[in-house]
Amino acid sequence: MILMLKTVNRVLLGLLGLGLFALGGGVLLGGLDLQRRWGFGMPGWWPFRGPDDVVLGAEGRTRWREEGWWWPTVIAVLAVLLALLLWWLLAQRRHRLGQVLVDGEDGAAARLNGRTLEDVIKEEAQALGGVSQAHVRLMGRRTAPTARVRLLLEPHADPARTLGRLSGETLAHARDSAGLDRLPSKVRLREVRHRAQRAA
Repeated sequence: MILMLKTVNRVLLGLLGLGLFALGGGVLLGGLDLQRRWGFGMPGWWPFRGPDDVVLGAEGRTRWREEGWWWPTVIAVLAVLLALLLWWLLAQRRHRLGQVLVDGEDGAAARLNGRTLEDVIKEEAQALGGVSQAHVRLMGRRTAPTARVRLLLEPHADPARTLGRLSGETLAHARDSAGLDRLPSKVRLREVRHRAQRAA
């Protein structure tokens, strides 16, 4: 699902970029009158032929207004476009895992509450020296979860040491206690900003 979403995003952004590039180039060619200056021609359907041309003339704006099918078609196309854009926007949100599936000792899969595992990782991460706050979110598939961790560090904290302890202790404990073979993680570190204090 994530791979498909990335592919769709790239295709849509590529098509949008090409469309905007073509439109902007056409407006630039017509606005600067480069066709006449450089001595080349454009196809007959090309709307921008000189500085006085507009994107949509009066004839284009009023051509289909008297037709009975015009407004229902416009509304239907806009509704479909809005629905597609809303679907695309909602698809960008990556949902956190509700459950993690782990192999039990008897060979049957056991279900572990994802929020509980997140809370355990969070509490252990916040207990590390120099960590002010921790936020943990489990993503991915139930059989192969990944952890996203954000740490807010105190100014005196050593980021490299904190990251090493988080990886070697906190995340390792969570992986072992959940019976997971691996727990890939993405960690973001940010430092607490204090206001400067004035000395009297």
